[in-house]
Amino acid sequence: MFMLSINNIVKQYAAHRALDDVSMHIERGTIFGLLGPNGAGKTSLIRIVTQITAPDSGHILFNGVALQPEHITKIGYLPEERGLYKKMQIGEQLLYLAQLKGLSKEEAKKRIKHWFEKMEMQSWWNKKVEDLSKGMQQKVQFVATVLHQPELLILDEPFSGFDPVNAEIIKKEILELHSNGTTIIFSTHRMESVEELCDNIVLINKSRKILDGAVADIKNSYRENKYKITYAGSTLIDQNEALFSVEKRHNGAYNTTLHIKVMEGKTINHVLSYLLPRVEIQHVEEVVPTIHEIFIKEVTSINAN
Repeated sequence: MFMLSINNIVKQYAAHRALDDVSMHIERGTIFGLLGPNGAGKTSLIRIVTQITAPDSGHILFNGVALQPEHITKIGYLPEERGLYKKMQIGEQLLYLAQLKGLSKEEAKKRIKHWFEKMEMQSWWNKKVEDLSKGMQQKVQFVATVLHQPELLILDEPFSGFDPVNAEIIKKEILELHSNGTTIIFSTHRMESVEELCDNIVLINKSRKILDGAVADIKNSYRENKYKITYAGSTLIDQNEALFSVEKRHNGAYNTTLHIKVMEGKTINHVLSYLLPRVEIQHVEEVVPTIHEIFIKEVTSINAN
């Protein structure tokens, strides 16, 4: 059973269609990347899942049953635009938000103390949000999002505003939540984070889903038989029209690196059989497109049509 099944969702705002027959299925316990350029429809979809708005048509199942208001207590949502009360003390604010999610005051205090120690925020209880830096405010918002131990955690640009040290802390916490069984929807423009964290992704553009699947499977499907080969010395290796073309060449102090594309019907073994009598091979690596490159390719292709 899927944690979340999103089926044929349509959302229209006046003359703008934000989501057009969008479907996706998110397995329990996975980190799921929700990707797309600005204005693609990601935020509209998140708002429907969190029941801030409703779809015009289509339906969503949560753990196999129709999404209901009571499911909100099982969902944590970290929006890109943070929503803390700036003049309210942090401890009291977190206590209030935790009780809105169904925790008793005693249990909420216990969990807040745990997270304050974990995130090195012990002295923050009586501080006001407006007295904190943006990165420190992000820490508070993250804690508010996970205090009630949601089954489904929706993170919209969770690393925004963090310096590298604190971004690493938040990433560690995300991975720990994941290892403890939390299902995570991860929306970001940082494609390196997608490759590092996500099991599956969906790409939305211009209100429609254009790509989805496991990260490894998607990358493999975009392989183009390209390789990077490094050999000793600076011997000139030109393209061989029957075997490969040279797309890029770099001459270092002691070696040469070629970026090649192997011709259709040939393999890297054919290329190596050709090169080995001529040069001393030091390194061979297949060049598989990154999620960033696939994202750019697909979005550019759709926008050009």
